[in-house]
Amino acid sequence: MSAIARYTELGLVNTKGMFTKAMKDRYAIPAYNFNNMEQLQAIIMGCSESRSPVILQCSGSAIKYMNSTLLRLMVKGAVEMMEDLSGSVPVALHLDHGDSFELCRSCIDSGFSSVMIDGSHYSLEENIRLTKQVVDYAAEQDVTVEGELGVLSGVEDTVSSEVSHYTKPSEVEEFVGRTSVDSLAISIGTSHGAYKFKLQPGEEPPSLRFDILEQIERLVPGFPIVLHGASSVMPEYVAMINRFGGKMDEAVGIPEEQLRQAAASAVCKINIDSDGRLAMTATIRKVFAEKPGEFDPRKYLGPARDELIRMVKYKNEHVLGSAGHA
Repeated sequence: MSAIARYTELGLVNTKGMFTKAMKDRYAIPAYNFNNMEQLQAIIMGCSESRSPVILQCSGSAIKYMNSTLLRLMVKGAVEMMEDLSGSVPVALHLDHGDSFELCRSCIDSGFSSVMIDGSHYSLEENIRLTKQVVDYAAEQDVTVEGELGVLSGVEDTVSSEVSHYTKPSEVEEFVGRTSVDSLAISIGTSHGAYKFKLQPGEEPPSLRFDILEQIERLVPGFPIVLHGASSVMPEYVAMINRFGGKMDEAVGIPEEQLRQAAASAVCKINIDSDGRLAMTATIRKVFAEKPGEFDPRKYLGPARDELIRMVKYKNEHVLGSAGHA
C-alpha cells in the first residue's frame, strides 16, 4: 500500500474517544471484521440503525483479498453512507493482527486510524521492542495502537495456535508503561475460530478467567482492554448451516452472558469475526438449498447481507451494550 491519505480525510476517527466513553458508560465497542462489500454494508447499516460506534477491522490477508486501494475507497464510501443514514456515528478502521512493523506502517500511511501489532508469540522483551516501534511511528499520525500479551488458541484467517497461554498480569504494567500502547488484547479463555471449546454432550463451556481480568484492572486501572476470539458462535446459524448441507456439529463459542459481563468491565473492545461469517454462510446455504436454480449473486448475497444487519443490531443491543452510544 502506498501513502495516500490520512484517516481524517476518510472521515474516520481513532479509538481514543471511543474507549474513554465506553469505559465511562460500561459497554464495549463492536469490532467487526469484513472481507467484502456486503459485509461492510451490513456492518454500517446495522450500526447506523442501532446508533452504535463501530470499529471496522481487516486482517492483512483481507486487505490483500480486497486490494488496498479499493478497500480505502470502500471505507470512505461507507463513512459517507453512514452519514447519509444517521448523521455522525464514530467509525474507526483497524488493522487486525498486524504481524510486522512494515504492515502496520503501510496501513497507517494509507488511512487506517488504528492498528494492532501482535508480538504475543515473541519474548516479552521483543514484543515490547516491536510494539514500541509501531507506537512511535503511529503517534506521528495520531493513530492508535493495540498490543497483545498472551496467546489465543484456534484458527481464524492467518492467525493460528494449537494452545493458549493466559496473559500474565505481572507483565501487563511493564508492557503498557514501556510501550505507551493505547489498548491491550489479553488472553483469558477466548479463542479464534468457530470451534472454541471441545465439549462433551450436555457439557457447558468453561468460564472466562475473570480473575485474570480483575488483576489486570487493578494493575492498570482505567486502561482499555480488548477481547479477541469473542464470537458466541450463535447456535441458530450453526443449526442452519448443518440443516442445509454443512457440517459444523461441534462448533461452539463464548456464552453471551460472559461477553456481557466482560463488556461491563475494562473490556471496551470486543472482536467479532466468526459470527459474521456464520450468519452469511447459513443464509447463502439456505437460499441455494431452497432455490437451486438461483445464479444471481444479488439474490443470495442480498439476503446474507440482511441477516448480517440483523446480527449486528442484536450484538450491539443485547451483548455489547453499544447501541444508542453513537
